[in-house]
Amino acid sequence: MTQLDFNLKDAVSSRYSMRTFSSKEVSAETRRKILDYAEKISNPFGPKIRIKFIEKETSAEGEKLGTYGIIKNAKLFLGVAVKNVPGAQEGLGYEFEQLVLYMTSLGLGSCWIGGTFDRGAFAQAMKPESDEIFTIICPVGYGTGKKRLFEKIMRLNLKADKRLPWNSLFFKDDFEKPLEKSDCCGYEDALELLRQAPSAVNKQPWRILFDGKAFHFFENHSMAVAEGAVDIQRVDMGIGLNHFHLAAQEKGLAGHFEKTQTSVQLPENTEYVISWIVD
Repeated sequence: MTQLDFNLKDAVSSRYSMRTFSSKEVSAETRRKILDYAEKISNPFGPKIRIKFIEKETSAEGEKLGTYGIIKNAKLFLGVAVKNVPGAQEGLGYEFEQLVLYMTSLGLGSCWIGGTFDRGAFAQAMKPESDEIFTIICPVGYGTGKKRLFEKIMRLNLKADKRLPWNSLFFKDDFEKPLEKSDCCGYEDALELLRQAPSAVNKQPWRILFDGKAFHFFENHSMAVAEGAVDIQRVDMGIGLNHFHLAAQEKGLAGHFEKTQTSVQLPENTEYVISWIVD
């Protein structure tokens, strides 16, 4: 963990997936700030991620880079790679989300592009090692001050500004009983910021069970994963866990992440990930 140096709630509320960029350049000084901040971030799940700035111009008409829509007028990207070991994908989501929030605080826009993007020129620039997975690219730059029509339609189709209700995500003792905010032991803000976290096609895979001593985090598998492919929802879990952890730390709530044993009956397609033990 590193000192935030930005307002967490402001960054979470103002961040969105920017797909249309202005011609304003990201200065060398700002790039250095981003790289320096990235070096300070650690994660509690796996190895540290490797990031690299990649320059690749997309046309003013736009270019389809993956399954997340057309990127227009982007010139600068961040490539993200990580060693392919257990916990790596959650760790990647955790670390890079914190960097995205920091970039948001600098006035920059970004857009996570994962899974099925064309690696071609990006892989040549990133040069992933044989034991690394090259999971994410992210255009970085300044916005135009308005969203184009395609962007607005896409956000509506993805319901990108909507989140599942509290009682669909957070539970007490078992998955039959929703968690009341009055029973959160001061963690209601941390859970709310997790609820607001972005996820692939807004699937919101996180499910949390509180037993009075620990918050147990589970992944609800709602997207098919091809054999040998990256489970992008594990990256999403890391994103949500980062929101939770940063908010808890801001509140001065003591605790730590740990793998534990849980005997609770799980809903279909739900898998245990990690627990936050309340100290």
